[in-house]
Amino acid sequence: MIYDFSKLKGRIVEKCGTQEDFAVKMGKSRASISSKLNNKATFSSDEIEKAKNILEITNDEIGMYFFTYKVQN
Repeated sequence: MIYDFSKLKGRIVEKCGTQEDFAVKMGKSRASISSKLNNKATFSSDEIEKAKNILEITNDEIGMYFFTYKVQN
């Protein structure tokens, strides 16, 4: 499955400024976060929980940020 992380990317910029700053807060490399946001790797449940706290995402919003499928043309 390919996920649409555009809302998540926007939230990262809103709350952290850059993907690199977000990666530091997550304890990951920028390359690791980039791979996940580009559907080359997946977020673990622990990573989603940590990101949720960093980005101030509610439990009800998790699906919108992490599990929205990308529409294929």
